[in-house]
Amino acid sequence: MQCPNCNGSILPDDRFCENCGVPLITESSPPTACAKCGSTNIDAEDYCAQCGFRNAPVSSAIPDDRIELAVSPRLAGVSDPGLKHDRNEDYIALQTLDNDQHILVVGDGVSSSQTPELAAKAAVEATCQHLATALPTGEESELAMKGAIAAALKAVCAIPYHQQDDADPPSTTIVAAIVQATKITIGWLGDSRAYWVAADTIQQLTQDDSWMNDMVASGKLSEAEARQSPHAHAINRWLGTDARENATPSIATFTIPGSGYLLLCSDGLWNYTPTASQLAELVHRYAAPDAIVLSQRLVEYARSQGGRDNITVAVLSFLI
Repeated sequence: MQCPNCNGSILPDDRFCENCGVPLITESSPPTACAKCGSTNIDAEDYCAQCGFRNAPVSSAIPDDRIELAVSPRLAGVSDPGLKHDRNEDYIALQTLDNDQHILVVGDGVSSSQTPELAAKAAVEATCQHLATALPTGEESELAMKGAIAAALKAVCAIPYHQQDDADPPSTTIVAAIVQATKITIGWLGDSRAYWVAADTIQQLTQDDSWMNDMVASGKLSEAEARQSPHAHAINRWLGTDARENATPSIATFTIPGSGYLLLCSDGLWNYTPTASQLAELVHRYAAPDAIVLSQRLVEYARSQGGRDNITVAVLSFLI
């Protein structure tokens, strides 16, 4: 038998091609959920039998700038442009090092900036490359993370742009994770997030760099009041030429307590799950033995809810 992607030799029971990493088992897509009430009881004409809302059909076409990465059954991710954008301004990189260290990186280009898709790609690639070089030398993870995001800033600032343009210089968010045995080190700028999702708990490992969080932390507004503002999702830290003085990443560490998933994502997913418990329920609903299948299902859920933004999901599973 041959792999449909690279024509390499495969065995009948193989789940992944050992040559190129493409998954060889296609699992069914998750049921479409009603955009209004969340029910999956949708009829053939896209009407919800629960509340009567007519849902827009989700296109089954795979866009050219969709990225699917399956490093192993445990580590995988998907980046999809969604249904409303002409291009994918998110980017993703994943890598497993020889000593079973793992790297996950997600970037979300700032749409109001020039060439945000180039900014996200440059930042994510620079971060991953720096970590892949630094970690095998024994460099401490927090120091490696700071160096990696400094390299990402340099890469983004090197992108040419029109200084007279009304749009901002190329800019992007970044969230990156280093996994070493049971230790996770997270670095971020902006509102791309990292979560730990277990059977009975979910923990957001990052804190959004946002106007809303600043208002709540300062006591100027309650969380409910801040959520009502049109500035609620505005970010106040990012990577870009116009943010050089405020581009030191936040760093956090987490000890893996047992079975669960490390999940990194852009706001194209978490905007459809306003609370952490909702995201946890979604992960449990779509859980699968292979990380690529869970990633695909989470992205498809966001598309089924309207897909208003680019959607990126990276998953590393720890199933004992």
